[in-house]
Amino acid sequence: MTKSILSLSLLLAGALPAAALAAKPLVFCAEASPEGFDPAMWDTASTYNIVKPVFQGLTEFKRGGVALRPGLAESWSVSADGLEYTFKLRRGVKFHHTEYFKPSRDFSADDVVFTVNRWIRPDLPFNQAFKTPLTGPDGYGLVKLIASVQKLDPHTVKIRLKERNATFLTFFAMGFAGMQSAEYAQQLLQAGKPAQINLLPIGTGPYRFKSYAKDSTVRYEANPQYWGAPQKTRSLIFAIITDPQVRIQKLKAGECQVAAAVRESDLDTLNTDKNIKIAATGASNISYLAYNLKRPQFAKREVRVALDIAINRDALFKAMFPKGGATQAVNPYPPSTWSWNPKTRNEYNPAKAKALLAQAGYPNGFTLDLWALPVQRPTNPNGKLMAQMIQQDWAKIGVKANIRSYEWGEYLKRAAAGEHDVYMSGLTSNSGDPDDFLWNALSCSVSKGGQRFCNQEFDKLLLLGRQATEQKQRTQYYLKAQEIFKYERPWITMAHSRIYIPMRNNVQGFVMNPNGSFDFEDVWLK
Repeated sequence: MTKSILSLSLLLAGALPAAALAAKPLVFCAEASPEGFDPAMWDTASTYNIVKPVFQGLTEFKRGGVALRPGLAESWSVSADGLEYTFKLRRGVKFHHTEYFKPSRDFSADDVVFTVNRWIRPDLPFNQAFKTPLTGPDGYGLVKLIASVQKLDPHTVKIRLKERNATFLTFFAMGFAGMQSAEYAQQLLQAGKPAQINLLPIGTGPYRFKSYAKDSTVRYEANPQYWGAPQKTRSLIFAIITDPQVRIQKLKAGECQVAAAVRESDLDTLNTDKNIKIAATGASNISYLAYNLKRPQFAKREVRVALDIAINRDALFKAMFPKGGATQAVNPYPPSTWSWNPKTRNEYNPAKAKALLAQAGYPNGFTLDLWALPVQRPTNPNGKLMAQMIQQDWAKIGVKANIRSYEWGEYLKRAAAGEHDVYMSGLTSNSGDPDDFLWNALSCSVSKGGQRFCNQEFDKLLLLGRQATEQKQRTQYYLKAQEIFKYERPWITMAHSRIYIPMRNNVQGFVMNPNGSFDFEDVWLK
């Protein structure tokens, strides 16, 4: 289509009936490129939002909440001892039919067995052929949790655990838990191309993959064989726009209909545009600075505490969140999460910080690298500004911080390899359960290289919290765990924030979840 014809079609769109308008592409201006398209391999919100239209789990969270509802499993039952989960699978679910894969059968127990075994069995032929970390399953400790997965019949699967886990069903609604096609995996294996599972995805979701122009555009089309309601939006596009101001410009110009979360400072401009509306939620999230605990200075608790209490959070928040849409983080999860500990406190005391550094053997301070977040996040809307303000605070206690940053994918890769001294990060919870914040970020299971936090007493409390079924008992474990966290200070807790998603007024059916995530199923243009 030539540019002139395209322009004419856009001009005529206003005269088209609603059915034709629904066929218009829905464009989302995303803040970062996907790390890949295999959900089990990644754990960032930006990647999950992009792959979500393709994949589905056995369970799912009800839109706009954290209540579980059936997904690809129609129902489930749990044994009296809490160790066996039996899932009855939905019938008639089709895998995506694409140029690169033609499924010969419907979704079945074989696909669940393959997907779960891929999470927990390094000896699986597919895993031997494609040796890559599976960040999502690994982060939740599924290798140590799941004993076996068994096909009882084509539409029934039994999963046995090694120990009780109060949050187990929620895992199957997480971003990483999208069910893969065992038939597709076998095709890739036989072709000697198993890595393509991360490049050319096959799922059961409302949209199927069409193309990806790296760091530019992801294109999806509605799945014509979707088991759910037919999608009014026929073409879904993710445009990768890393500059927040450019995203806003494109939204205002109608070049995208929905954009990634915006900063508080941009709200006034957006609110004056009659063509734009804003969805907002107080999200279940946190931003923080994490230490590399393999560095000798950060292995000392006194140093970690000193750097924490040297930061003037009040001044930082006035600059970063001028409209008050964020609260200072004290614990590793927000006050809206049950079991939050009200007894812990933040502190600002530069004099005490200097004394702690001297006590740790650094009376004249030292030099470190502080990594600034390269992408905009609701809990950290300006990583460079945050780094500069912290740099000034640390200089007052004799610590020189060299600010560094990298492209987002490189930033994540280098941090995972432990190349950092102190880096900015954050997380959001899907389920609103304390375990979702604690286990996959602070348990020993995610500290394979030793640079992340690993405390045996803390780990024991997390395990007890998983195994207990009563929320009252679990709360006691998590209250104590937060005390250990605050004493050890593996993170400098920064912010919990509201999330603001701007969109054009003609966007219909868009629902934000409590963690600020969303999906485009049943979203269309009026």
